[in-house]
Amino acid sequence: MHTNQWLALETSTDTLSLAVARGTQTWTHTSAGGALTSTHMIPQTLALLKEAGLALTDLQAVVFGRGPGAFTGLRTACSVAQGLAFGADLSVLPIDTLLAVAEEARAARVANGSAKGAMSVMRVLAVMDARMEQVYAAAYEFKPNVGGASISVDETNQMPGVWRCVQEPELHSPEALHWPADWTQESFIAAGNAWPVYPGRWPAALTAPQVMALPTAVALLRLAPVAWEAGEAVPPEEALPLYIRDKVAQTTDERMQIKAQQAELIAQAATPTITP
Repeated sequence: MHTNQWLALETSTDTLSLAVARGTQTWTHTSAGGALTSTHMIPQTLALLKEAGLALTDLQAVVFGRGPGAFTGLRTACSVAQGLAFGADLSVLPIDTLLAVAEEARAARVANGSAKGAMSVMRVLAVMDARMEQVYAAAYEFKPNVGGASISVDETNQMPGVWRCVQEPELHSPEALHWPADWTQESFIAAGNAWPVYPGRWPAALTAPQVMALPTAVALLRLAPVAWEAGEAVPPEEALPLYIRDKVAQTTDERMQIKAQQAELIAQAATPTITP
């Protein structure tokens, strides 16, 4: 196993986001997801690994956005992560997609100068469209490393601090959106993709800045080292998506598609063609 070499998969929205980290270098792929994810994900993943000069067995773990999010997207990311990890004898690192939204918003504000610097404390209410007239929401607080140097996240693929979940992921209507009682409106930002979907339906008390943000594979890469150190990695067979909303059982076609994907990934991992 090699440290700070990760593959990240994020398909909880209609965007396919992939990233590979090798030390301080990052390779990314972003394209339309949804129905195209199942056909594009594996070839694009292997192409990124080839660009990075990595074999699957060179990775520290396979990271994936576990949800909440689109059911099919979550199942696809989980099954692909399991298949790749199983074939290469790796662990899987599931990370909450709402946390990835918060991290993406934080990094964007640091990059464009909206924050006071890479070492500033930040609070984020992450809100994503859950469709069916509902949203997924969670609250997070970022605290910088004490005494750490102010560095750009792009230079290290790591965060200069730690996130803490203040309000666990929930599902409710836009009108019922809420945040920690001790958070004043000027103390946090609201980040996600739900703002234009439900205009005029947010609580009148919500006056905090509303910014657009999506969970990305690059955000997962930055979150991975801390999650790894916290012992959140699991064997492939124990990796599970995070579902907030109940859904009927998978259809026969869905089960067959997932099994076929896993079989293909295991076969590819058993006979790797990628060399450093």
